[in-house]
Amino acid sequence: MTAIARLEDVTKTYREGDAVRDVLDHANATFGASEFVAIGGPSGSGKTTLLNLLAGIDRPTSGSIEVAGARLEHMSERELACLRRDRIGFVFQFFNLIPTLTVLENVLLPAELSGAHRPDTRGLELLDEVGLADRRGTYPDRLSGGEQQRVGIARALIGSPALVLADEPTGNLDVETGGAVMELLDRLTRRAGRSLVLVTHSPAVSCMADRVLDLDHGHLQPRAFQAGTPVVD
Repeated sequence: MTAIARLEDVTKTYREGDAVRDVLDHANATFGASEFVAIGGPSGSGKTTLLNLLAGIDRPTSGSIEVAGARLEHMSERELACLRRDRIGFVFQFFNLIPTLTVLENVLLPAELSGAHRPDTRGLELLDEVGLADRRGTYPDRLSGGEQQRVGIARALIGSPALVLADEPTGNLDVETGGAVMELLDRLTRRAGRSLVLVTHSPAVSCMADRVLDLDHGHLQPRAFQAGTPVVD
C-alpha cells in the first residue's frame, strides 16, 4: 500500500498541573493513498489532536510523522504552512465559513491566499460538483447546515489536496443531511483518488470507511469490525 501519511512511534503529552497526560503513546499507523480511515474513540481522547499532528499544526513530543513524502519534524513553520496549503484539505464540524464572504469567495479563499492565478473556474466547478453553483453569490447565513458543509467540502478541495482531514463533519447535522454530506465527501475524496482521515462518533459513518482506528488512553488500535458490518449502537 502506497502511504500518503505515516505515524512512527509517535507520543504526544500535555502537562495538566502536576500530571502528564498521554494523548498518543508510541502510536504507529499508516494511511494509504485513496484510502478512507475513520478515527473513533471517547470524547476528549485526543482525536482532534491527532488530526492536528497530521496537519503539522501541532508537533509530537517524540516520534516521526510523514505526510506526502515529507518528514514534518524536519520542517519549519513556513514549510508546514506551505504543506497544508498545497497538500492538505480541511473539513470542520462547525463549517468555519467567513460570514462576510459569498459562497464562491469562501471556496476560493485558500487558493487566493496561496497566490493561485484566477482560480474562479475551479471554484465554480467544485460548487457545481457539490450542487451549489446557483448559490455562488449567497452569503453563508442564508444557507442550511448541510449546504454550509458542502461549501466547506468545496473549499477543502480547491487546492486539489492529496490528503483531506475531516473533524466530525456530520456532527452538527441531522442524520439524513449527514448521510448526504458523507456520500458527497466520500465521492470527492476516496473515489477521486484522495485520502480521507475523518474523526467521527457515528457508527454509520465509520461503516463507510476502509478501516477504523480507535484512540483511547493514548493507544491507537484497529477496530475489530470491518467496514460495512452492521453495528449495534
